[in-house]
Amino acid sequence: MKRFESFDGLEIAYHEWGTPGASPPVFLHHGFVADANSNWVFPGIVDALVAAGRWVIGIDARGHGASEKPHDPTRYGATIMSRDLITLFDVIGAPEVDLVGYSMGGMISIVTATRDPRIRRLVVGGIGSSIVELGGLEARVVPVDDVVEALLTADPSTIDNLNARAFRMLADTLGSDREALAAVLRAGRFIEGPIPLAEITADTLVLVGRDDPLATRPEVLAAAIPGARLQLVEGDHLTALQDPVYAPTVVGFLAEGLPASARS
Repeated sequence: MKRFESFDGLEIAYHEWGTPGASPPVFLHHGFVADANSNWVFPGIVDALVAAGRWVIGIDARGHGASEKPHDPTRYGATIMSRDLITLFDVIGAPEVDLVGYSMGGMISIVTATRDPRIRRLVVGGIGSSIVELGGLEARVVPVDDVVEALLTADPSTIDNLNARAFRMLADTLGSDREALAAVLRAGRFIEGPIPLAEITADTLVLVGRDDPLATRPEVLAAAIPGARLQLVEGDHLTALQDPVYAPTVVGFLAEGLPASARS
């Protein structure tokens, strides 16, 4: 694990797997509560990318994993977290990158793709029409206040919303700083105004679980990004990454457009 100082002085952790080669590095951005290891190593996605000869870099978002975890909501939001990712691009120094994001990380990756032309290929999962219709994650299914309450309550047995309870269970399993996670949510809408999806130039794949309640109507998102493809896999928000099709689909999509000498 390595660290870098982001634009506002916060220490952000990141992980590297594989070695630099002829292909652009692949950056991975995890979802809310998770970290690089739980989202990408455990389901085998990192191993699949490394086996294909890719150099892989996984960020631990601020408030998550091994990164610093302020409890001030003003230190969070998609614009701020996107700047962390762009700063990491600068640290690595590659002229071109591939980017894979899931859930919160998918939204941050989309925001980043509207701002940074270095992104060659983009894969996003765990998100759907809410990015277009709400400008953020699916608060219609899991209200922010419900998740904040679930994270901070002393008695998890009182949590009524099953999706909010799942976030609390994951936070407890990972030993997360629940106050920092609540601050991420209390930052409010992740970005002001609609996300300019039509400005994304990266070749994009929307890859979501068929039964994911937080990624409903993903075809709406795919239609809003120029030339984007949509593919469904089996699973819900927590299990889609473990579908046997997920990792090879990511590897195959990111391999497109590379010279034969850069493919494993």
